[in-house]
Amino acid sequence: MGKTILIILDGWGIAEPSSGNAVYSAKTPTIDFIENTYFSASLQASGIAAGLPWGREGNSEVGHMNIGAGRIIYQYLPRIVSAIRDGSFFENKALLNTADFIKRNNSTLHIMGLVSSGTVHAYIDNLYALIEFAKRNDIKKVVIHIFTDGKDAEPAEGANFIKTLQDRLQTEKVAKIGTLIGRAYAMDRNNKWELTQKTYDLLTQGIGEKINDPVEYLRNSYKNGKTDFDIEPAVVYENEMPVGLIKENDALIFTHFREDSARQLTKAFVATEGEFHEFERKKIPNLYFVSMTKYEDLLPVEVLFSPPIIKLPLAEILAKNNKTQLHIAETEKYAHVTYFFNGENEKRYEGEERVVVPSIGTPHYNKNPEMQAYNISQKLYENIDKYDFFLINFANADMLAHTGDFKATILGIETIDANLARILDVIKDKDIELFITSDHGHAENMLNLKTGEVSLSHTINPVPFYAVGKNFKSRHNLIPLYQRKPVGILADVAPTILKSMEIQVPPEMTGKPLV
Repeated sequence: MGKTILIILDGWGIAEPSSGNAVYSAKTPTIDFIENTYFSASLQASGIAAGLPWGREGNSEVGHMNIGAGRIIYQYLPRIVSAIRDGSFFENKALLNTADFIKRNNSTLHIMGLVSSGTVHAYIDNLYALIEFAKRNDIKKVVIHIFTDGKDAEPAEGANFIKTLQDRLQTEKVAKIGTLIGRAYAMDRNNKWELTQKTYDLLTQGIGEKINDPVEYLRNSYKNGKTDFDIEPAVVYENEMPVGLIKENDALIFTHFREDSARQLTKAFVATEGEFHEFERKKIPNLYFVSMTKYEDLLPVEVLFSPPIIKLPLAEILAKNNKTQLHIAETEKYAHVTYFFNGENEKRYEGEERVVVPSIGTPHYNKNPEMQAYNISQKLYENIDKYDFFLINFANADMLAHTGDFKATILGIETIDANLARILDVIKDKDIELFITSDHGHAENMLNLKTGEVSLSHTINPVPFYAVGKNFKSRHNLIPLYQRKPVGILADVAPTILKSMEIQVPPEMTGKPLV
């Protein structure tokens, strides 16, 4: 039995040619050859087909979970929204315990998280529901700590978006805004703990610029070249005092339902002195910490929504069939090819190995659009004879599209294509089947064609699926993918791979083989 490779082109979607379509604008002779020579199709990767609310764009976490699980995984967001709508959210035991704690200690409820139109990490309606919960439970002191976006939303959306929030808060008189900071600091997931420290010190000590009006501060920041992504820390003052910093006996709710970018900051708050060595901190005594979802095993926090139990993801089935596997990605996407792909499971299965190629250590990937694509394909080359299954993530298209730099994104896509050519050359004389897909759309739509503004958001567009191998030769495909209707969903990828490897697809996998 031969080997199998699955390559995920992060953020590589399908759309009609346009001035904002970096995928179409790039020179991709390898992908063109594959599309014209082998089986090709498009897959739905957003909305209900990916376990998201109708019309919601896909993302890397959701995409990798659906691909690896072989079934639609209904995500936290629709579960939380459903709970809000049916009222069960307000009866959540962890929330009720939080209210009791605050009343016993006569303390403050702090709510922190991303505030934007994006839905990848957090959702504005969840924040409003928490404010409503505080109102219903007569919690007197509520402070909101805002992380501005600029990545999953437009780069300067924050001012107007937070103005809407501010107006609502002034009307309801339940909560106040306490601090502001860009997600580049608050949501780091690359072990750049100095960024996390800056956030922690802002929230607990008030180290940041003193401001009176968050909206005015944001607009001035835009004039000085900042975007929501990298807004410097700021503390809102009222009557010459901070509106509210996190202190002893307070309660803190982290609104994020996505785990990876919430872990570092959470650990800074809850890890014990003996466990935490990343930076010097003043740990808050008797802090009641509540996370929207379970960010990591063994964290001493209350959890509002526990993760779904995903039985028999692809990685586990391969292990049960004595297949060895190697998962490769750079740091930015390492969690996706491990934790998320494996069904939100931290552990590695028998015969599973992992390689993380360190990312270049800057959010400005447009300065180095090649990123780590070559080193990732090199790791495949070095290990091609050692494993039965390979999982690879190329992050260029997604991460570069997030910068809004169209030319750099084209260069990144062309880098991927060149590395795909290299991989084809490596496998051409071997008994190897290659599958290529994407987790969500992004780089194919980098421009709002109505306004002419740069778009940094993911899309609801379908994504490609290619099957490369002697069994998948196709007649010349005259119709380009953007003119074809999707024939499947991301959940169909794992059953397709199992079928090609002659491994029985378990009933837990509801996806259908594509070829």
